[in-house]
Amino acid sequence: MTDVDDRSIISPMARTPSRQTIIEEGARIVHARGFRAAGLKEILDAAGVPKGSFYFHFKSKEDFGLALVDHFQSLIESAGEKLLGDQGTPPLERLARFMDAYENMFEKMGFSRGCPIGNLMQEMSDVSEAFRERVARAYEGMHAAIQAVLDEAKGLGQVAGHLDTEETAWFILDSWEGAIMHMKLAKSTRPLRICRRMVFERILAGADAHARKRGGKRHG
Repeated sequence: MTDVDDRSIISPMARTPSRQTIIEEGARIVHARGFRAAGLKEILDAAGVPKGSFYFHFKSKEDFGLALVDHFQSLIESAGEKLLGDQGTPPLERLARFMDAYENMFEKMGFSRGCPIGNLMQEMSDVSEAFRERVARAYEGMHAAIQAVLDEAKGLGQVAGHLDTEETAWFILDSWEGAIMHMKLAKSTRPLRICRRMVFERILAGADAHARKRGGKRHG
């Protein structure tokens, strides 16, 4: 199996009109190879559409790339809504399940590819300002989803009342993206498991323990 044969969650199997087909096949190839390494001919051949169809839908490869960012963002938001938005599950448990689901997906993918938004952030932020802005918007959406879970946990008293949920959410997201990078290098989920353990046993549990300690001093 080649690295572009596994469509994973990035490319739904259903065939769709040409613009969406180009985006889906392009997303699969770009996720595997990177944006600059992915050739238009390879993408169009995979989509089964002529070159003219590409320029009917997209002004340039960069314009196509921006559509890819939106596509990746939509898929990640859908997964996040399903895993992080389950109101029947305690918020921190939802966050743990979210991280576990991605760890399982990456393991099935042979510890390759990683996060498509993280990949584009590294590859394109210094190349295209339009790309940087579009990826930043997607990344901010990922942060907002994590912060919402932490805000809910804080409201339920599951983390310390003094916890800065905005900064903590950025730390968790940035640490998780770094762990994904290390996972690709190590070809192991160990970096992800270390990150997860630090988040729940040190960052979040540690804040709660600190709150209890401060409360004990006040009443001592």
